[in-house]
Amino acid sequence: MVQAVQVSTTTASKSDAERIARALVERRLAACVQFSGPITSCYRWQDTIETAPEWLCTIKTTPTVYPQVEETIRQLHTYDEPEIIAVPIVGGSDSFLNWLEEQVQPE
Repeated sequence: MVQAVQVSTTTASKSDAERIARALVERRLAACVQFSGPITSCYRWQDTIETAPEWLCTIKTTPTVYPQVEETIRQLHTYDEPEIIAVPIVGGSDSFLNWLEEQVQPE
């Protein structure tokens, strides 16, 4: 089975989410990025409980390029400390996972 991971990050705006998504796909670091929102996040930041609208990005990629995905997100993100979480995809359609692997071909 193809090795794949799903990475998530949140952004402050739809345009930020789209900018990160487009860069990852253009650079062939992700096969697909879905962004949805707004969602509401509640978190502690600098000893204060915050609630804020955000956009959730769900990134489909491979473990091989994960370091480049994280680096790209950090370069383009507006947050001081963006959420970047990767989880392994442990199953899925063989045809989809093969397509995913074919799309992730960084130069």
